[in-house]
Amino acid sequence: MLEMRGITKRFPGVLANDGVDLTVLPGQVHTLLGENGAGKSTLMKVLYGLYQPDQGSILLDGEQVEIHSPNDAIARGIGMIHQHFMLVPTLTVAENVALGLGGRRGLADMRPVRKRLLEVSEQYGLRVDPDAQIWQLAVGERQRAEILKALYRDARLLVLDEPTAVLTPSEVDELFITLRQLTADGKGLIFISHKLHEVMALSDEITVLRDGCVSGHTRPSEATRESLAEMMVGRPVVLSRSVAPQDPGDAQLLVDSLVVMGDRGTQAVDGVSLEVRSGEIVGVAGVSGNGQRELAEAIFGLRPISSGTVQIAGSQVAEPSPKAVRGMGLAYVPEERMRHGTVGDFTVAENLMLVDYLHPPYTRRGLLNRKAITDRCHGLVDGYNVKTPTLDTPTKHLSGGNIQKVVIAREFSADATVLVIAQPTRGVDIGAAEYIHERLLEQRANGAAILLISEDLDEVMQLSDRIIVLLEGKIMGQVARSAATVTEVGLMMSGVARAD
Repeated sequence: MLEMRGITKRFPGVLANDGVDLTVLPGQVHTLLGENGAGKSTLMKVLYGLYQPDQGSILLDGEQVEIHSPNDAIARGIGMIHQHFMLVPTLTVAENVALGLGGRRGLADMRPVRKRLLEVSEQYGLRVDPDAQIWQLAVGERQRAEILKALYRDARLLVLDEPTAVLTPSEVDELFITLRQLTADGKGLIFISHKLHEVMALSDEITVLRDGCVSGHTRPSEATRESLAEMMVGRPVVLSRSVAPQDPGDAQLLVDSLVVMGDRGTQAVDGVSLEVRSGEIVGVAGVSGNGQRELAEAIFGLRPISSGTVQIAGSQVAEPSPKAVRGMGLAYVPEERMRHGTVGDFTVAENLMLVDYLHPPYTRRGLLNRKAITDRCHGLVDGYNVKTPTLDTPTKHLSGGNIQKVVIAREFSADATVLVIAQPTRGVDIGAAEYIHERLLEQRANGAAILLISEDLDEVMQLSDRIIVLLEGKIMGQVARSAATVTEVGLMMSGVARAD
């Protein structure tokens, strides 16, 4: 049994954990729920020995312990499955498991490791080839390798940080079967997720954090998705939307037989053709790494097109570049807001004006019109509910959700006919996600043609008029939202073609 009592952790200017209590029993899934910045990751890093608490205590099986490092945590039976896998791609599963175990032979003799791995994988139904190199494995198999790595070291308590973020629905179902097998064997699990339907389906106990404090403790039998969201945010949140049907207009974005190379020199987009009409949201679903990023970057002119064409508002893009496609009426929200969407050292005002600062009335006779710029930026900050101390605050000092609102405000206010939006709510708070969805539907109602690329299947299913599934750079299938089911879309994401 784990008890964390009164855990307090301070950083300069931030109280990350404020007297947090958490109890996890053997054979139990205890979910830790909260918005970004609520203190979940800090609390788990204290448990795993990456941080030392300023106050509070940790008890294992009734005995107070001090955990100074991950090695201490592992030695006490605590394992952590990180959202971003901690595996060496060029080594085998067995070699990754053996790393850090010590011993004179090192990686020279894998036979005992392989034997034990096969026993553990058979016991918990974690099917992974011990001799396969990590780079050869699918995402779900890599996650199983991470879990095997922890179980091999006799972990009695597993921390799973957003374990379903990169999985298809069928892989999520398989993972949940495995997790239930682990709890049946007496292991305790701490499950961190922002997907409320998964939390309700898997949890035995739920602890909600807000602003570093415990804002609630409940069980699925006593809670609803809406009540959990309210505990997280502190106010009622709209979780499911009724998107009114509307008749789309003419095609504003036409992509024909597009072929694009990836960063590794292989074909990332393989003959993709699609159209998006005005007043329509076309969602692109798929597991990360199936060509979504390359497709968006090629349309926006950030990545060369090997073959195929892109048309915007009836005109073919002759020489694709961000400047050219913006001039034709396309706006772009990239998936990496800090790397491609904003300049972190620039102020909020500067980032809001990155696209339009050369246009009247913001420039007069070659000089910036400060009043016009300030008025516009105040309007955008107020209109898009961007929480910032001042317009002169460096953008990197804002929260992730507010940085995303800066990007959304800039791009949505550009009067574009086509919007290409990648991962609009990745890593943002549930309240900010609710707000971004509202503004996205406003753009649809105003006649924008929207290509929505998201790895969040719930988001795609909720907002899209039509859904396209991308797998290994090809369109696996297409379905209208009114006829789509999570099971069907999930199967297409896994490689099972739609039965027409």
